[in-house]
Amino acid sequence: LALIEGRREVREGLTRFLMPYKFAIDEVMTKVNILQEEFTQTGEYNPIEHVSSRLKDPDSIIDKMQRRGVPLETDQVRSTITDIAGVRVVCSFMSDVYRVFELLTAHSDVTVYQVKDYIENPKPNGYRSLHLLLEVPVYLSSGPVQTIVEVQIRTIAMDFWASLEHKIYYKYESEVPGHLLR
Repeated sequence: LALIEGRREVREGLTRFLMPYKFAIDEVMTKVNILQEEFTQTGEYNPIEHVSSRLKDPDSIIDKMQRRGVPLETDQVRSTITDIAGVRVVCSFMSDVYRVFELLTAHSDVTVYQVKDYIENPKPNGYRSLHLLLEVPVYLSSGPVQTIVEVQIRTIAMDFWASLEHKIYYKYESEVPGHLLR
């Protein structure tokens, strides 16, 4: 019972901790939505097909920290898990991916923390996408909080492949038959 109570207390603390991340997603989504609306209003080609976002669940954070053997302290969580806030932008063409990257990172309040270009350098399993860690300010009543958001920008084909691969691994519980891997 004490373990359940402790986990509940940690979960409630994580919920409060996640607020800036939720608002950081809102900040990035607003920037992307403004770009989409601008392209629509001006009749310009819109490189953005669709956008989605997600905030990592407190239980997922707890599990990930436990798997990594890292204490559940806010500073440790903040420095260990960089995909708490996530935004995915899906484009039609590879050139669109890099255009959206340039447009998003041109904002003066966006700091590029890290870029992993899995398009130019695909993962061994064939995964391709442009991963960014962007830092954006979130203005709370207590003042601004610089918050990291992971942004993945990819084409429709890359998104399809990544989604399908994820579902295959989930369905087969990581024991994927060789013919499917091929």
